[in-house]
Amino acid sequence: MPWSTHEIAELAGTTVKTVRYYHEIGLLDEPDREPNGYKRYEIHHLTRLLQIRRLTGLGVPLAQVAAMGTDTDGHASIFRTIDAELRATVERLQNIRQELATLSEPGASADVPTGFGGVAEQLRDNDRALLMIYAQLFSEESMKSVRRTLEARPNVALDEEFRDLPEDADDTARQALAEKIAPFVNGATTDHSVTLEPRSSTPRQVRAAQSAVGHALQALYNHAQVDVLRRAHMISTANGDARSVPRTGSKESP
Repeated sequence: MPWSTHEIAELAGTTVKTVRYYHEIGLLDEPDREPNGYKRYEIHHLTRLLQIRRLTGLGVPLAQVAAMGTDTDGHASIFRTIDAELRATVERLQNIRQELATLSEPGASADVPTGFGGVAEQLRDNDRALLMIYAQLFSEESMKSVRRTLEARPNVALDEEFRDLPEDADDTARQALAEKIAPFVNGATTDHSVTLEPRSSTPRQVRAAQSAVGHALQALYNHAQVDVLRRAHMISTANGDARSVPRTGSKESP
C-alpha cells in the first residue's frame, strides 16, 4: 500500500518539510505520482528515509550521508571520526560539569582558577587577576605548586608588606624589601619557591607568555612593587639562580 508524503513522514518520525528537503538535495528519490498528482511512496522510500534519519541522528552530516548512498559498507572511517568527535565532546562536558561542581562548593570563586577557592579569601583583587593569567600561561604542575605555597603561607608579614608598599616608596625601602623577598626567588634557600613552567613549548610562545606576565605585573601592581620584584630577581640571579621565576605567594610576584 503506497503512502502519501504526510503518511511517510509520520511513519519515519519526521516532518513533511524534511521529506521535501531530502528530495531537493537528492538524498531521497522522488516517488511516482498517482493520477490525481499525489506522490506515492513505497517501502524502499521508507527504508531509505529511516536510514537517513538514523545516520543524521548519529551525527553524520547530510553531505556525507549523500556520499554514502544506500550502501554503508566501507564507510567505517566516517563513523570512527564522528565517534572521536563525540568522545572529545563528552570529555569537554565532563570537565564543564566538574568545574560547575567545584564552583558550587562553599567558598568557591569564579575569579580565581579551579582549586584556588580555599586560598582566595587571603588574596586581593590584583592577586586574583594575576592567578587567572598564570593559570592560562603556566603548566598544571606549576599551578599546583603555587597553590601549595599559598596554602602554606610561609611569610604572611612579608606578603602584606609587599601588598601595602606605596607607589612613592623610596629607594631604601624598595631595596630592603627586595632583599627580604630574594630568598624566596632562589629555590635553594627556601622550601616555598615556585618555578613557573610555561604551557607553551615553542620559543615564540614562551616569549609571548613572559611578555604577558610582564604586562600583567605592570597593570596590576604599582611601580614600586614592580621595581621590588625586579630587584629581588636580580639579587637572586646574582646569588647563582638565574633560572628562577617570580612566584605567587611570598611576593616575588603576588
